[in-house]
Amino acid sequence: MSKKDAVDGYSWKALAGSAVGYAMDGFDLLILGFMLSAISAELQLTPSQAGSLVTWTLVGAVFGGIVFGALSDRYGRIRVLTWTIVLFAVFTGLCAFAQGYWDLLIYRTIAGIGLGGEFGIGMALAAEAWPAKHRARVSSYVALGWQCGVLGAALLTPLLLPVIGWRGMFLVGVLPALVAWVIRNKLHEPEVFVRQAARPASKGQAFRLLVKDKATTKISAGIVVLCSVQNFGYYGIMIWMPSFLAKQLGFNLTKSALWTSVTILGMMAGIFIFGQLADRIGRKPSFLLFQAGAVAMVLFYSQLTDPIQMLWAGAVLGMFVNGMLGGYGALMSEAYPTEARATAQNVLFNIGRGVGGFGPVVVGALVSAYSFQIAIALLAAIYLLDMVATVFLIPELKGKELE
Repeated sequence: MSKKDAVDGYSWKALAGSAVGYAMDGFDLLILGFMLSAISAELQLTPSQAGSLVTWTLVGAVFGGIVFGALSDRYGRIRVLTWTIVLFAVFTGLCAFAQGYWDLLIYRTIAGIGLGGEFGIGMALAAEAWPAKHRARVSSYVALGWQCGVLGAALLTPLLLPVIGWRGMFLVGVLPALVAWVIRNKLHEPEVFVRQAARPASKGQAFRLLVKDKATTKISAGIVVLCSVQNFGYYGIMIWMPSFLAKQLGFNLTKSALWTSVTILGMMAGIFIFGQLADRIGRKPSFLLFQAGAVAMVLFYSQLTDPIQMLWAGAVLGMFVNGMLGGYGALMSEAYPTEARATAQNVLFNIGRGVGGFGPVVVGALVSAYSFQIAIALLAAIYLLDMVATVFLIPELKGKELE
């Protein structure tokens, strides 16, 4: 085995630290969705105020992604990751002591800044620590960390929320951050970053490198579309689904958590399968396959009313709708050089996440005006847009060595 294809202990630690960081992200956002009713009741929030807690968390993530991604490309993955984790942990803990809407909104927004900064840097770290032939699979394993965090939230919230309340749940949300901090504290910078850092002339150019020429600008635009569709569909479905199941089908919190858990298991299977396919048949064919599956399953799902059918179909829906999350890390790592890699991961994905933050608002408005089935069916159109962007804007980068 050549040195460039070698996998060592550092590779596995980088993967573990990045995956736990993603778990922190997924856990935090889903417990917020489950807790909105309890928070609204105690703090007397309007529906729009409750929804804005999600939206502003994601807006904060966009800001954090832009700032901390660039800092990571200049000062190092590990150092900046530590800053983002501390920021997230402190302000998530402060959410437990909020006395009203405005202070909670401020805490959530700043916690989102830490969350957004952490997100793309971890993916860049994992990609730089593994050889090209494993990169899509490793990126999918990191993305699985998100789903493990979401699954943990779905299983723990029904058990803990009645006992410790929403304030206690925010304190529980700090725990994954502490685990991520411990793991990453044992890591050094990847070799590819150390080599790049020795070239002072390359510093400070990260944002420019995202649009350095026509071809790169085209790729960046395509990735923004893919990430926007990914997040809009994900948040549009997952944030409102528990409340829909409760109101329309009479599901209690435990039953809603069961649906969420089964759907998340489908998402995890999709992410795993995507990573395997992308390393074998290529990134682009894998995206198109999953995007077509998303269109078909969203339309099919919108016609269902039976709870049992919605349960198993939710798993298949989740597989296609969220399986693509397993491919963005590898795609962005290969499309940009080391001095812009974390910036690309954070800026492009978090722009998509900022757009996705409006998913719950749009879906909520469509549900109020028409029905949940119509709102979900209309989401199919965005996956058609996804396919167009993939065909015309995204190149095939399978097997490319990192620059």
